[in-house]
Amino acid sequence: MERHRGSGHLLTAKDGNGVVSVASHHSVDRTVERLQELLTAKGIKLFALVDHSGEAKSAGLQMPPTKLLIFGNPTAGTPLMLAAPSIALDLPLKILVWEDAGGKVWTTYNSPEYLRARFHLPANLAPPLSAPETLAAIASE
Repeated sequence: MERHRGSGHLLTAKDGNGVVSVASHHSVDRTVERLQELLTAKGIKLFALVDHSGEAKSAGLQMPPTKLLIFGNPTAGTPLMLAAPSIALDLPLKILVWEDAGGKVWTTYNSPEYLRARFHLPANLAPPLSAPETLAAIASE
């Protein structure tokens, strides 16, 4: 399914797997910087930044720039894990920032609706799952 959102970003959600990608107007590195700034401003902890393309390069392989941010807030995530312990498979939350073969940069994350349904969470516990959606939209502008 494809749809356009307000500021001209192309939003792509693949039916059935809950993955959402938002086109970024910046390079991978600049998008990652913007995400890091947003996390800091919102008091969200960045647990790890995985440089997949950098690791590939150190192994003698090549791939387009690809970085994964792993982040969260224990105050928000703990109630989710208490309600559905297996959600820890998808927590902390993640945003993948990557460049496709055509040079276009994307931010990709799990749909909050997908995660809520996957772990049968009540609606009142779901708001923290929207963080990647909000962060990706702002960082990609």
